[in-house]
Amino acid sequence: MDHPDLTEDERELAATVREFAEEVVAPRAYEADRTHTLPLDVVAQMGELGLFGLPFPEEYGGQGGDSFALCLAIEALGRVDQSIAITLEAGVSLGAMPVFRFGTEAQKRELLPDLLAGRALAGFGLTEPEAGSDAGATRTTARLDDDASEWVINGAKQFITNSGTDITRFVTVTAVTGERDGRKEISTIVVPNGTPGFTVEPAYDKVGWHASDTHPLSFVNARVPAANLLGERGRGFANFLHILDEGRIAIAALSTGAAEGCLEASIDYAKKRTVFGEALSTRQNVQFTIARMHLRVHNARLAWHHAARLRDAGKPFKTAAAVAKLTASDAAMDNARDATQIFGGNGFMNEYPVARHYRDSKILEIGEGTTEVQLLVISRALGLQ
Repeated sequence: MDHPDLTEDERELAATVREFAEEVVAPRAYEADRTHTLPLDVVAQMGELGLFGLPFPEEYGGQGGDSFALCLAIEALGRVDQSIAITLEAGVSLGAMPVFRFGTEAQKRELLPDLLAGRALAGFGLTEPEAGSDAGATRTTARLDDDASEWVINGAKQFITNSGTDITRFVTVTAVTGERDGRKEISTIVVPNGTPGFTVEPAYDKVGWHASDTHPLSFVNARVPAANLLGERGRGFANFLHILDEGRIAIAALSTGAAEGCLEASIDYAKKRTVFGEALSTRQNVQFTIARMHLRVHNARLAWHHAARLRDAGKPFKTAAAVAKLTASDAAMDNARDATQIFGGNGFMNEYPVARHYRDSKILEIGEGTTEVQLLVISRALGLQ
């Protein structure tokens, strides 16, 4: 699909990543999904292309781009393989971005270069068994020991992306570090993989995103240096909400790519598939279904482009991000359903990308803020309290 509002550099980036997605990612997608394996060699190639460093300054090893550039890459990958796309999205938005936004200069210099080069991944531990959309219900605790030299962490996290790969370097976790004015003081702390007392539990058996790495985590008296505090003490939850707003734009871009992948596959299949002696594409109900699929892709792309441009211009974007995330995740799920119907029995076979999109797309309505949370954000912006 064309992007009429892109600059020449943005157009070249989109074309480059689309070519990489078709030539490198797509041929590996079925086997990676079938074996529930994240192909780290593909991740390394993404690093070599500079994709993990797109929105970061060159001084830390980044490409000097912006969030719009990152989202272009995520959309192109999401079109053929959502697992690879979410690996990039989470690696940047949830792994590197908190360090860049809130870390000390020493933390940035130490942690960012390998993350931005794709040599390492990191996760963000927010969600818990009793704290999802209500992340303020965090139960994981971190207390300073008697000489205030180490944090002692106890608790559990769940659904943490990029937390258990062979190249995962650390996870940043939210934890209750005290109380302020009778309310929980929530801070964020960097916990390196391999820290005694920190356990990456066995991977989940998920409905979709099979090649994406996702684990529950547990902490039993896990000790890290006091200097591993990321950002100001007590600002952990507030800081993460800002990160989440940015991430919603990226999820919208991923969703748009998935919706487009379903659209393109449906057009191709409808033209080639013969039913009662005629191409399936001659049936008006199929034509209309595909036309609506195109409409969803168009609207989803406009929504995330708008939100990303606002964010990169330094303008308020929280509501636009919610609109984009809601519009695009709906588009991905609806297009996956319609594509599966057009493919008929073949749409139920995992070797066809539309079947994987059908399984993968449901989480897009849940992750980084559910549909209901997006509706809440939008309604509050309209003054509905």
